[in-house]
Amino acid sequence: MPIISHIKEKDGKWEIQSNAEHCEGVARLAARFAGEFGYGEWGRVMGLLHDSGKERHAFQQHIMRESGYDPSVHVEGNYDHAYVGALLAKELFPKQSPLITNALMGHHRGLYDSGEWEYILKRNIPSDVSRQQISADLQIPRTDIKPKDIHHIIRMLFSCLVDADRLDTEAFMNPDQSVFRNTEYSLASLMPLLEVHLNQLKKNTKDTEVNRIRNYVQQKCLELSETPPGLFSLTVPTGGGKTLSSVLWAMRHAIRNQQRRIIIAIPYTSIIVQTAAVLKGIFGEENVLEHHSDFAFDDNGQSDDNLKCKLATENWDYPIIVTTNVQLFESLFSNRPSVCRKLHNIANSVLILDEVQTLPIDFLRPIIDTLGTLERLFKTSVLFTTASQPILSGKIVGCNPMAGFEALPEVCEIIPQNAGLHEKLRRVRLDIDDSPKDYDEIAAALCKFDKVLCIVNTRRDAKELYDRLPNEGICLHLSRMMCPSHVKETIQRIKEALTDERNQIIRVIATQLIEAGVDIDFPVVFRQQAGLDSILQAAGRCNREGKRGICTTYVFSLQKEHPLPRGFISQTNSARMNMGTDHDWFSQEAMSSYFIQLYSRISSFDKVQIAKLLYTSEQQFEEAAKVFKLIEDDSTGVIVNWKDSMELVKRLKRVGPSYTLMKKLSQYTVGVRKSDLQKLKESGSLEEVLQGVYVVSDKACYDANVGMITDNHWMEEILIK
Repeated sequence: MPIISHIKEKDGKWEIQSNAEHCEGVARLAARFAGEFGYGEWGRVMGLLHDSGKERHAFQQHIMRESGYDPSVHVEGNYDHAYVGALLAKELFPKQSPLITNALMGHHRGLYDSGEWEYILKRNIPSDVSRQQISADLQIPRTDIKPKDIHHIIRMLFSCLVDADRLDTEAFMNPDQSVFRNTEYSLASLMPLLEVHLNQLKKNTKDTEVNRIRNYVQQKCLELSETPPGLFSLTVPTGGGKTLSSVLWAMRHAIRNQQRRIIIAIPYTSIIVQTAAVLKGIFGEENVLEHHSDFAFDDNGQSDDNLKCKLATENWDYPIIVTTNVQLFESLFSNRPSVCRKLHNIANSVLILDEVQTLPIDFLRPIIDTLGTLERLFKTSVLFTTASQPILSGKIVGCNPMAGFEALPEVCEIIPQNAGLHEKLRRVRLDIDDSPKDYDEIAAALCKFDKVLCIVNTRRDAKELYDRLPNEGICLHLSRMMCPSHVKETIQRIKEALTDERNQIIRVIATQLIEAGVDIDFPVVFRQQAGLDSILQAAGRCNREGKRGICTTYVFSLQKEHPLPRGFISQTNSARMNMGTDHDWFSQEAMSSYFIQLYSRISSFDKVQIAKLLYTSEQQFEEAAKVFKLIEDDSTGVIVNWKDSMELVKRLKRVGPSYTLMKKLSQYTVGVRKSDLQKLKESGSLEEVLQGVYVVSDKACYDANVGMITDNHWMEEILIK
């Protein structure tokens, strides 16, 4: 009988995949995956060694009993198998093994911290495991490897092994599902679809200054797409057609350089949904993968394309992927197999980082270091797109000598500095008043306009101002105290009201969730004081199409009884105020000056000390994964009574949780802090329908205008800038 790797019963007969067959299959896949960045031989060796521990007698007893092949068999001793491949790698390749032993022993459990990894490597190779001889020339393909690169090489090789292992296992254990893996696609075949769409747009649009600028931006993207892989930026004012132009550049660039896919990372789910819808309209739903928390797959009569998308979220084997910054960067610092599985598909691809000014400053150093490593070692081209380009290259200087770091080498800007796009697309003037005003004064100022948007920094400020608006026309509130379904519905109401020919009154009070990427167009915008980048994003919601001449965005300061503690918002505002008043606020020079001012106030660009955890020979993979969280969130999701949410809750109680059902319920979930969760429990309003799944079914706790109601509901909570 062969050494069993996997075994299943089919039609009353047992089918066995031998360990040799499985390891050879994994080796072929891992070699192909790692070959994309020059480590193909390393991938092959890892595949051959990864399940050597299954030769152990205890493991063979375990798999025969657990599979039901022989329930009576007695399992003697520990049957752990993953560490054995690491011990063999250390014996066969003593110099090269540090790059692969952690991945080998962690391909089920996850990458280890250094101390535990080194401890396991001190074990002896079990006597019932064959000492296989593997002939391989494991060469590092580059000589310019830096300490900050090593953890990414290990994690990329780990990703190759994990994906190869899962795919080969699935092909044997679940072949009906395996056939839906999307492995045949070509960006070259998608390019004509984009060209047809762009040509149609040109035919259907008028010859206006805005459209001429959009055509100019597209032309520049075409010209610069023929360059070799590298680091690029696309700085285009709001309304300049940045989204389609960046995709045009990425498509042509990827085809020219034989790169495999386009990955678009976006900070806000509202922009993701909007961007994905546009791309699906151009390329077809079967070619665009959405991977974010608000997207749910339908289990009812699931189509083949739906299943392909669902499977593709596991490993990103898709031509075009739209995801969040959180999903992208937390995956790049994870140690978990299921999360890291997709990482190797970032290699030899094009990565678009949209609204790059939103990258969290507390994590700027590890993020910038990672992007540099992806470009240098993994053939990934990176395009930074924004209307407010931050400083990402050269020396980043903080408030003390220890805070600074060396950022990226030169980044190639696609739009020439002398193009003057900000001047040509000027549709808004800023009216900045830093003298504090109370809520009543701001509300009175808003009421002077029939169509006005006001953006504030906290949920409390949004509620206070909303309550002071007169009940006339359409008054809307928008914040994360509303569930995602409610937010989407409200944004749609805003868009419809703005285009309604009846010209009715519409006043909107919102937090920053509306600030970037939401295609709305108000004649007047008010923005509470913040960083210059946030102010300009808010101004991008004002006179977006340039049809009203020059409109005004008013920047105001709120006088509050309890001022905010000094934090990031106060730092960004202080940086903006310190620039003086003699600036063209929309120019790149002003933006560069602003970021220099802002950076000079930062004490650390690596708040959780990723450099200390990962840039040494004693990498702490597990600890780094725990602390690398882009969003500090101590809230708990609570399902609220909105639309058909209670019907879904009934279904949850009846049939139990499923991936699709929980995704749908996430559309009716609001995050509440621990203290408010406790108050809801004490009041009897909270029901825990499953462990960790909370429901507030009382309609009195969820207002149709402002969302979730709790005692401490309108706390001073700063949102992501």
